[in-house]
Amino acid sequence: MKLTRIAPLGALIAAGALVLAGCASNEAGATDAAPSGGTSASALSGTINGIGSSAQGVAQQTWIAGIPTANPDLTINYDPQGSRAGRKSFISGAADFAGSDAALKDEELAGTFALCADGTAAIDLPVYISPIAIAYNVAGVSDLKLDASTIAGIFSGKITTWNDPKIVALNKGAALPSAAITVVHRSDDSGTTQNFTEYLAANAKDVWTAPSGQTFPYQVGDAAKGTSGVAEATKNAKNSITYIDESGAAGLSIAQLKVGDAFVKISATGAAAVVADSPLVAGRGANDLAIAINRTDTQANAWPLVLVSYIIACQQYQDAAKGALVSQYIQYVAGDAAQQSAASQAGSAPLSAELSAKVIAAAKTIK
Repeated sequence: MKLTRIAPLGALIAAGALVLAGCASNEAGATDAAPSGGTSASALSGTINGIGSSAQGVAQQTWIAGIPTANPDLTINYDPQGSRAGRKSFISGAADFAGSDAALKDEELAGTFALCADGTAAIDLPVYISPIAIAYNVAGVSDLKLDASTIAGIFSGKITTWNDPKIVALNKGAALPSAAITVVHRSDDSGTTQNFTEYLAANAKDVWTAPSGQTFPYQVGDAAKGTSGVAEATKNAKNSITYIDESGAAGLSIAQLKVGDAFVKISATGAAAVVADSPLVAGRGANDLAIAINRTDTQANAWPLVLVSYIIACQQYQDAAKGALVSQYIQYVAGDAAQQSAASQAGSAPLSAELSAKVIAAAKTIK
């Protein structure tokens, strides 16, 4: 099967091809498991293109590499331009599916989708659960502790130096420098920003006075595009701090988060526990599985600074063959083998058996 590594579709088109050919059998995390249910893997052929979440990037690369190699006529492309870009591309018909760290908004659902059959809409299917890290680059500080109020103060520009009394009070005995804090945030509209600001709006209302959303709301610090962009900017700037999907935080220190009365270390298990305690968003269609994350969860070891990332697809495509491919791909992605591979490569939390079953059942209804 032909596979596209994570690369911009435009660049590939300019080069004269949508696909970078390669053998998946030697890719990290690759498996030979077939998609769950529906058409057998050997019958799959065609091309589907996805655009969206950069947080999903490593997972998507792993999933694409894990599709069975017995399908030489199947091509899957994914371009991690960011969640908003993915949703806009899907709505306009420039992508067959979107990856997004935020579910479709009500106003988006009320609109039309270029690739969906008349009278039908799109559905949000969760496929990726990951903690968001508060990652930093401060020499001599390896065990930073922060609470929501202090994080809100730093990222809103109210706390400007590392030895601010509020940070010192949470880090007794730490060698905090007097240096100015360099805040690094996303420049692009981002589902990671959406989840980060939702967490602060829920847990630090008195400090974080801006509404939650996909656009970073304060004029502070430096901006960089995508998960890889903020990671690189933070690594290159002394005394810096950022929020980032944990999959992109390699090489940076990660702060502990105060949850209830205890400080908690980041973990996929703690993120998954919060999602398990969270209900579905009310008022959605029968197969839409958008999750209303419980941002104030204080169970032991919980990590409420979590993102749930979705594949957004048509409930019914104008092109039935395209719908069948998207259906099969999502069924595969939501299966245990693919989820475990993504967990290994991206540090994400596998979907619970219950949520996996719901996603697969919903994916089977895609036409």
